[in-house]
Amino acid sequence: MGSDIQVLIKQIEMLKLDFNDLLIVPKSTSNISSRSEVNPFTDAGFLPIITAPMDTVVSEKNIKLFTDNKIGICLPRGVDSLIGFKSYSISDMQTLLRGYQDFGLPIKIDSYLIDVANGHMEVILELTKALKEANPFITLMVGNVANPETYGLLSDAGADYVRVGIGNGGGCLTTQHTGIGYPMASLIKECYDVSATLKDPAYIVADGGMQTYSDVIKALALGADWVMLGSVLNKSLESAGDNYLWKKVKINGFFANFLYNCGATVYKKFRGMSTKEVQRQNGAAVIKTSEGVVRYRKVEYNLYQWSENFESYLRSAMSYTGAHNLKEFIGQVDLVQISDNAYKRFNK
Repeated sequence: MGSDIQVLIKQIEMLKLDFNDLLIVPKSTSNISSRSEVNPFTDAGFLPIITAPMDTVVSEKNIKLFTDNKIGICLPRGVDSLIGFKSYSISDMQTLLRGYQDFGLPIKIDSYLIDVANGHMEVILELTKALKEANPFITLMVGNVANPETYGLLSDAGADYVRVGIGNGGGCLTTQHTGIGYPMASLIKECYDVSATLKDPAYIVADGGMQTYSDVIKALALGADWVMLGSVLNKSLESAGDNYLWKKVKINGFFANFLYNCGATVYKKFRGMSTKEVQRQNGAAVIKTSEGVVRYRKVEYNLYQWSENFESYLRSAMSYTGAHNLKEFIGQVDLVQISDNAYKRFNK
């Protein structure tokens, strides 16, 4: 009997969960009487949302629209701005480092993303350490990772932010084709648990697979400091994706805005950044097998509508759980696992 119980416990521990498997539990009593008493913003005044570095989401032309809606910025490769994280390949970051090591060229104080799909490579760990040693004042985001232990290693190496999540995003086919991945809810929670053991933990950036407002809110409840969004933001009228009618006829932004406001259906092009299309655009010498996808998504909202709705829903969730601010909400609330029937009951 004892061995059977141990087997059952082990099976339960091995089971990994996604957002649909969980619900946030309200606090038994809350001293919050109104959502207006809740502060859902970071210390810098942003919602805990950041753009995915995708060229069909954000560009130099719409950065201000995102920041005006209190959304953080992570830029695609090749796009520069005074605001947000700038994305660089491994080789580009190594070039910056060699300039410092060989010629004493300073590494500019800025926010950098080492933009790579597989953040588990030793070269990423070594590069993170070396960059932070060369200039401890830079802000460095690394990832993606799908192993809580790697999150800890990158934190110890000096990473300020670590992107967690592989294969879940709307533009990514990695898990589908390779079998590599980690259910997102469990990954966030386990990275958060690791963070509690570290002297200087990196911020957890949950990246990929968010489909609803509640997915984003659950990611925060589980311990994500930031949630990175691609597909969700691409479906806003103001995203950087090209505009189309009938998924075939490309139209300019002015015409798209006019038609959308007249009730017509407008589509946005959406593509993963590892697609062959992007590889060709970036001048890759060798075109690799793609783990990304190109899709056309129906425009569903203006950016301000999505941002306003999210802020309201987050305020509501925080008020239910007695959280006056993000520090009291992120990783600090109770969640319960639910059955498929329980999910179907409210998923109208």
